Amino acid sequence: MMVTILDIIIAGMLLGGIYALIAVGLSLQYGVARVLNIAHGEFIMLGAFITWTLYTAFGVNPLLSLALCGPTLFLIGYVLYIVLFSRLRVRAASPGAYEGNSMLACFGLLFIIQNLAILIWGADIKGYSFFAFPVDFAGARFAANRLITLGFAIVIGLVFYLFLARTRLGKAIRASAQEPEAAGLMGVNIDRVLALCFGLGALMAGLGGALISMSYKIQPTMGLEYTMIALIVIVLGGLGSIPGSFIGGFLLGLVGSIVTYVEPGLALVAYYVIFMMVLLLKPKGVLGK
Repeated sequence: MMVTILDIIIAGMLLGGIYALIAVGLSLQYGVARVLNIAHGEFIMLGAFITWTLYTAFGVNPLLSLALCGPTLFLIGYVLYIVLFSRLRVRAASPGAYEGNSMLACFGLLFIIQNLAILIWGADIKGYSFFAFPVDFAGARFAANRLITLGFAIVIGLVFYLFLARTRLGKAIRASAQEPEAAGLMGVNIDRVLALCFGLGALMAGLGGALISMSYKIQPTMGLEYTMIALIVIVLGGLGSIPGSFIGGFLLGLVGSIVTYVEPGLALVAYYVIFMMVLLLKPKGVLGK
């Protein structure tokens, strides 16, 4: 019984680390830049396929691919915001209209990126073997690549949190999230900060996708599922709260592990039930304000 409980807890942490990492990016994009990026999962998918291509075609270590996926997805996200979302923001009649227009634009991005991925990589499920040997931990057995994924997810998350909490740019981002007009009066370039937030969200998605490809099969249509999971996590943790995203990610991962142990096919159903319960009972989330 103790081995089973340990197995469920560690499996939940492995899932939770991934969920937290992909949710942080979406939390930043919507909590600060006010873009509900429905195409967030497509950036995760791109990170996964870039890593898969580098490993299978050129033999690049997937862990080294993190240094390529992150900046590449950041640049794509930054340019997208400057070209598309900044113009929508300027032309919108109100903040509410901007959020609605940007969400519709993200739906378009979802289908564009997804179909481009199908044209480039095909519609088949892809995967590769990387550190797939089993590791025993207190009687429970896990694949080494999943433990590595958890470790990197935690480290990346902590570094990102310290960046937001301790650096001058991080403080500008938090100020823009809390009081954008006051931050602008204090000399913060709001347009640049918002573009950086969207780019950083894409960067975190790319890193999450690279880590996902190490442990799970990937396909061009995988994005929407991860977008929904990220949405549930940020609602559970509290919109715009980076620590809340980590708490929400690990809580959801633990729930997913428990439900998967009982009935694997009901994991997503459990996620949506939690989503609706949080919206009804505690819409501000665990750390929401």
